[in-house]
Amino acid sequence: MTTPHTPWWRGAAIYQIYPRSFQDSNGDGVGDLPGITARLDHVARLGVDAIWISPFFTSPMRDFGYDVSDYCDVDAQFGTLADFDALVAKAHGLGLKVLIDQVYAHTSDMHDWFAQSRADRANIKADWYVWADPKPDGRPPNNWQSVFGGPAWTWDARRCQYYMHTFLKEQPQLNVHNVAVQDALLDVARFWLERGVDGFRLDALNHAMHDPELRNNPPAPDDGKARTRPFDFQLKIHSQSQPGMVGVVERIRALCDDYGAIFTVAEVGGSDAVAEMKAFTAGDKRLCSAYGFNFLYAPELTPDLVAEAMAEWADAEGWPSWAFENHDAPRAVSRWCAADAMGRFARMKMLLLAALRGNIILYQGEELGLEQDEIPFDLLQDPEAIANWPLTLSRDGVRTPMPWTNARQGGFTTGTPWLPLGDENRARAVDGQEEDADSLLHWTRHVLALRNAHPALRHGALERVEAQGALLRFYRVSQGERILCAFNLSDAPLVLADLSAGTVLAVANGGTADALPGYGAVWAAVEP
Repeated sequence: MTTPHTPWWRGAAIYQIYPRSFQDSNGDGVGDLPGITARLDHVARLGVDAIWISPFFTSPMRDFGYDVSDYCDVDAQFGTLADFDALVAKAHGLGLKVLIDQVYAHTSDMHDWFAQSRADRANIKADWYVWADPKPDGRPPNNWQSVFGGPAWTWDARRCQYYMHTFLKEQPQLNVHNVAVQDALLDVARFWLERGVDGFRLDALNHAMHDPELRNNPPAPDDGKARTRPFDFQLKIHSQSQPGMVGVVERIRALCDDYGAIFTVAEVGGSDAVAEMKAFTAGDKRLCSAYGFNFLYAPELTPDLVAEAMAEWADAEGWPSWAFENHDAPRAVSRWCAADAMGRFARMKMLLLAALRGNIILYQGEELGLEQDEIPFDLLQDPEAIANWPLTLSRDGVRTPMPWTNARQGGFTTGTPWLPLGDENRARAVDGQEEDADSLLHWTRHVLALRNAHPALRHGALERVEAQGALLRFYRVSQGERILCAFNLSDAPLVLADLSAGTVLAVANGGTADALPGYGAVWAAVEP
């Protein structure tokens, strides 16, 4: 529920779709745009406001779509531009906004821009990517490391120079300092805005600008965490996170404003993510929101973790977006609880996510309680997982097909799926949960309906966040409404004699006004 003065996206629930794994319509084992369109009724019934579709653009798929070779077309395995238009029309008919990824930090090395840029040092696009001469002994120009392992520089014999790549060598870094590059990227955004999209998720935005002086990154202090990549040994103060990105952000916002209430959310990671997220979203001339990595890679969910994340965003400091899972992070139930507690934990987790101040993002299958699938090495597709085996997060395990039925291949495809679907997740299929009134699917719909019905939960203020042992407690407040939200983040019961009484709105796993069982939770309307 929004007021006439509240933009639709403020407090929105957004459903992320990974197109390769949502629904295959033609039997080739890869999900596609017509498949998404066919399943949008399921998404709409959840009660979300928008869908976010991960990349479907033309790509050689070295990083499964995040290596774009044509920003303004659909890769053939996903369909056509006409299929995309049909998807947007169906979504809008169901009351769903459509958000898509924009990848502005890099392209594929198969992009026409890069083909021209690498041809020589004098052509019109020679400075569209980050090129640098070698050191006198032939080594790369500095010590920057790539996320996926090894130096962030690859030699190119055509120009007798190195080009930069923060990720794969097949993902050369765009030189976003160049105004012509900015103009070209804004043209890309305009192309999709003209086709009716309602917003953008801006991928790896703080990676999109580098230090022009190419200074070495300093070593990172040892914080006791495991370091599995050379990338982890540096403070990335020169290879990313440059202050000039704020000006680019303002250009993006100005364009989006020309098209009305367009939602923009930045993906920002790194050691100083909060400061960058606030810089990208400050005032009314920058982005609407940003989401970071507070929960996506956390090994456990604790009251202190939630309290610290909430404290980073005071009411006057912008509007955050939160996700517990996405296409890059392992399933939360596999990280945060024992296998025999997954069902109960998932119910509590959904109630917690929906109570957070900000936008919330559900990753496909989260409404079913899917766990992380185990993918054997010989079936891995993810380049990061293969490169860092066995010390890997295995992004493939969260990208396995959506189980629509408990039949063979989960109703995802009539062919062989690009990744295998585990039996445990197939048993959590949509059709079985539809028939079970007590399923997580029905619970998710109930929770989102309550969130939409109460302004305090959707876009109200956050007050009195308390983290005491396993207990997390806070209030959401708006328009004379005050809602207590209390959660037991452990599997042991808690007795809470001082829990404020009120009208109970929702209970997970049998919570009451004075006690919370293991993974119990309660929302209660109390006196303002």
